[in-house]
Amino acid sequence: MEINSKSWMIYGANGYTGEMIARKAVQLGLKPILAGRNQAKVAELAQELGLGFRAFGLDEVTQISKQLEGLHLVMHCAGPFSSTSKPMMQACINAGAHYLDITGEISVFELAQSLNIQAQQADIVLCPGVGFDVIPTDCVAAALKEALPDATHLALGFDSKTGLSPGTAKTSIEGMADGGKVRKDGKIITVPLAHHVRHIDFGDGKKSAMSVPWGDVSTAFYTTGIPNIEVFIPAPAMMIFGAKMMNWFHHILKFKIVQRVMKSIAGKSVVGPNEELRAKQPTYVWGEARNAQGQIKTARIQTENGYSLTVNGSLMVIRYLLDQKVKGGTYTPANLIGSDLVSRIPGSGKFTIT
Repeated sequence: MEINSKSWMIYGANGYTGEMIARKAVQLGLKPILAGRNQAKVAELAQELGLGFRAFGLDEVTQISKQLEGLHLVMHCAGPFSSTSKPMMQACINAGAHYLDITGEISVFELAQSLNIQAQQADIVLCPGVGFDVIPTDCVAAALKEALPDATHLALGFDSKTGLSPGTAKTSIEGMADGGKVRKDGKIITVPLAHHVRHIDFGDGKKSAMSVPWGDVSTAFYTTGIPNIEVFIPAPAMMIFGAKMMNWFHHILKFKIVQRVMKSIAGKSVVGPNEELRAKQPTYVWGEARNAQGQIKTARIQTENGYSLTVNGSLMVIRYLLDQKVKGGTYTPANLIGSDLVSRIPGSGKFTIT
C-alpha cells in the first residue's frame, strides 16, 4: 500500500510546530488531514495547503475515537501534553491508529509506557517524543549503550540557543512547579531544580551546566536500561542562581490560578523563532556513560536547531510508520528506528564517540 493511500492526521496543526510540520509534509508530497480545536484557523490553513480538515476538542475519548476511525496514524502536536496526551492516546488505541507526539514531558512518556500492553493488543505504536524532545538525546543514549554495554550511569545534554515557542514556554511553566527530576537506581525521583551543577563541553566549548527535568530521565531508561540518568543544559551563573531560588517558591506555581496567569502571559508574549533565526542556530548534543569500573564513553553530535529537527525528525518517523509494518507497543524513537535516526535527519552531522 502506498504511503499516500493511508490516511493520517496532524492534530494541533494550527499551532507553531504543527503548522511547520504540515507545510513540510506538503512539500514532501504527503497529504495529512489537519485537525484542531479552532475550526476557523484549521480550515484556513487546510484551504491554503489543499488538505482536508476536521475540528474537534479532546474532552471526550469516545468522540475523539470516532474522529480517528480509519486513520493509520495521528501526529499529535497540541500541548500541554500533560493534559492532552491521555485522551488522544486512548482514542488512538480505540481507533487502531499509531500515536506520535512532540512532547518532552516525563509524565507523558511514563503514561505511554503504562499503556504498552493496550498498545500491543490494539497492534498500534505509541511513540511520544518524535521531535527535538527526545530524538537526539535518545539516539545519543542508545549509541553510548552500544559503546559501553555495562554502563550504570548516563548523563545527557544539549546546547541550543533557539528561542521558545508559546507551547514550549507553557510546558516549561508546568515543569517548574514539579521541581527537578533524575533517575536513581531505576526510579524517577524529585530533586531540587539545578540539583547538579558541572562544567560540560557539549561540542561548542566547556560551559557551566545544570541538571534539568528533561524527558530522557524517562525515555533513556527504556532505551538503554541504564538505571541512573540525568540531563543537563548550559546555564550561566545567574540562571543557576535563579533556578536554585525557585526551589523556595516553586510550590506557588502549583496553584491553578498562577498557572493560568503565567500561561496566558506566555501565550501572548512568546513568539516562536522565524525561519531565518532557526537556520542560524545549530544544536550541540552530548552524552556521557560510565560503568562500575569508572570507564567513561562520551558521545557528541551536531544537529540543526530544535524546531527544524522536530519538523524533519517527526516526518521521518511518520514516513517510517506509513511505510513499515511495526509490532504494536510503546517505543522510544531510538528503539523504534535505531540509534542512527538522528544522524539521518537533514542538518545533522555524525556521531563522535570517545
